[in-house]
Amino acid sequence: MLKSLAVLFALYRVYRYDKIEKENQARIEKFLEDYIALKPTRYSYADVKRITNQFNEKLGQGAYGTVFKGKLSNEIHVAVKILISSKGNGEEFINEVGTMGRIHHVNVVRLVGFCADGFRRALVYEFLPNDSLEKFISSVDSNRFLGWDKLQDIAIGIAKGIEYLHQGCDQRILHFDIKPHNVLLDHNFNPKISDFGLAKLCSKDQSVVSMTQARGTMGYIAPEVFSRNFGNVSYKSDVYSFGIMLLEMVGGRKNVDVTVNTSEIYFPEWIYNLLEQKEDLRVFVEDNRDAKIAKKLAIVGLWCIQWHPVDRPSMKVVVQMLEGEGDKLTMPPNPFASIGPTRINVSMHARRLNQDLEVIPELE
Repeated sequence: MLKSLAVLFALYRVYRYDKIEKENQARIEKFLEDYIALKPTRYSYADVKRITNQFNEKLGQGAYGTVFKGKLSNEIHVAVKILISSKGNGEEFINEVGTMGRIHHVNVVRLVGFCADGFRRALVYEFLPNDSLEKFISSVDSNRFLGWDKLQDIAIGIAKGIEYLHQGCDQRILHFDIKPHNVLLDHNFNPKISDFGLAKLCSKDQSVVSMTQARGTMGYIAPEVFSRNFGNVSYKSDVYSFGIMLLEMVGGRKNVDVTVNTSEIYFPEWIYNLLEQKEDLRVFVEDNRDAKIAKKLAIVGLWCIQWHPVDRPSMKVVVQMLEGEGDKLTMPPNPFASIGPTRINVSMHARRLNQDLEVIPELE
């Protein structure tokens, strides 16, 4: 009897082991299938021409290339960015593929594939039908205004995307070009961060990154990127850019027109003055709830653009601030008062240094 029980127990253990092993194998196979599906595909230039129907539908053009609409199948549409071969030494291509190939987040544009066919290079992204955030926040047309609840949702989504880049990956990813033009919107107006051509990777325990040239777009570049007198370049530089973008979402205007020399008040300072004087921040504020959201976005934005990096919150804290009650937020120190007459207007400084620094002007 005992022998029979021992045999049955041994058989049961073999059965259990076999079952668990098969479950593990199935889990591994599922992981590999998902990994292969997520891994960017390499396409030939002939594939790119077929996908874009001979570059039939142009979506836009930027400093590093032209974007065309494409189709992988009847149901899968993509955006194909044809890189300008004369621009740079391929660094943007390597940055995009090397960075975006390892990112999988709901608030970051997915890199579907790429082409490296001789001197021809292209990047294939998921297609987002509602274009960029810039189109909706810089328009004077009230019909394009998304509403304050939606703007708040978009701000939180972008913040979560940047937080993921800074803390959620194996290596910290610094974007260095956060701006409305690089935030794309899907069919439900969910935001996705795009364009990683200027990104840098660093370890999470590395608080400072080395940089020989300034990176970014005029009006969004943190002061320390121009001058180390303000502090070291770090992930807090992205926080600054995000803050400027938040203020643009509130004010409904661009921070700086780089083509014009102007004596107008510095845009973020204008927002700060409105808050101090308890005036409405935007013409589309219709009720008390809208006013509260606008004020919260402005306060968070002003915390993010504190002149010295050490005074800015991390993106994790920014997310908490945006998701919390605006009434509980304290007004930040005036980021412009502490620097007095020595304050550098970033837009003017950018224009003066444009000949020497790698600064990307705003291009459609």
